[in-house]
Amino acid sequence: MEKFAKLKELIAGVEADADKFYNSGNGAAGTRVRKAMQDLKTLAQDIRTEVTEKKNSDK
Repeated sequence: MEKFAKLKELIAGVEADADKFYNSGNGAAGTRVRKAMQDLKTLAQDIRTEVTEKKNSDK
């Protein structure tokens, strides 16, 4: 559950940069959004692995 909370924090943290990029055309904000999305992808994969391990260990 700790990783899930971190995932939510990451999404909330990138919201301002996404707004700057899409509404103001700020290129640097776009770079920060892309980095955050990559971090999000990695974290999501970690969560998927954790869930699979927990699900399979209950059998």
